[in-house]
Formats: sequence, C-alpha cells, structure tokens
Amino acid sequence: MALADDKVEQVLSAVRRVIRAVDLHSRQLVQSHGLTGPQALILKALGDGSLSAGALAEQVSLSQGTVTDIVSRLEQRALVTRLRSQSDRRRVMVALAPAGRECLASSPPLLQDRFASRFQELDDWEQTMLLASLQRIASLMDAGELDAAPVLSSGSVRATPEAVEEFVEPGVHD
Repeated sequence: MALADDKVEQVLSAVRRVIRAVDLHSRQLVQSHGLTGPQALILKALGDGSLSAGALAEQVSLSQGTVTDIVSRLEQRALVTRLRSQSDRRRVMVALAPAGRECLASSPPLLQDRFASRFQELDDWEQTMLLASLQRIASLMDAGELDAAPVLSSGSVRATPEAVEEFVEPGVHD
C-alpha cells in the first residue's frame, strides 16, 4: 500500500508543479507587462488585424461578455481601439493600438505557446499517451466536465473584474 500511496503523491506533486508553473507565469506576465493571460491572448489574436467582438470571442474561445470586459480594460490602457466598421456601421471592430502592438512585441510567449511547441516535437504515440493520461487525471479529479479555458492562467478567464483585481498584485492594474 505504501508504494501505491507513493505513486499517488508523485502524481499529485506533478499536478501541483503544473499549477505552480501556470501561476508563476501568470504572475510574471502581470508584473512585467501588466497583462493577464486572457488579455495577452486577445492582444495576440488582434496581431493580424481588426476583428469584431464576436469574431474575437470565437477566436479565443471566450464568451462575448468576457471579451467585452477585457477589451474595455485594454482600451482604458490605450492598448486597443474600437472602431465602427466601414461596411456595417452597427458592427464595432477591435484593433491593436500602437501601444498594444509594442506591448505584444515585447511580451514573453504565452506558456501554452511554449508547451505546444514542445508537445508537437513528441512522437504521435507519446502525445496520445499524455493526452489520455491527463484526461483520466481530470476525470479522477471530477474535473472532466469543467469548462477548459483556452489560456494557461491561474484564476478564471470568465472572472468578474473584481476577481481579476484580486489576482493582480497591489499596485499593478490592468
């Protein structure tokens, strides 16, 4: 039984290390660039051009309400701009402002970008094995049906502005 307990502890320890890595990366991004993971994801999505709020929400797999809140915060910091569509005045387009482009260029790669690059270097059998193992772990933790955020960030990407403020360390505002 001690051997089984040791394996359980090793798995839980590995899960805690993953959570810790995500948390440290998120905090580093906030401290170095004043961006949360979802904010960085939205800036990255806008790197190729302007998008409507709906298209942006679809591209980053977040609700339109969440994207609207994030865009408002980014607009307050002059990182993005909202413009009326020339072809349909009812549509509002979101685009990177020059400061947003600079911020995006100087920000570190998102943790999931580094992970994806390394993961894709693995053989197909190893990718499949890791996927199956992680899906099973999520199931064992009763997390199999939870909504999975598209960005590795601690805290909920659907969090209220107040919850995001609690995550951001004092003196750093997004």
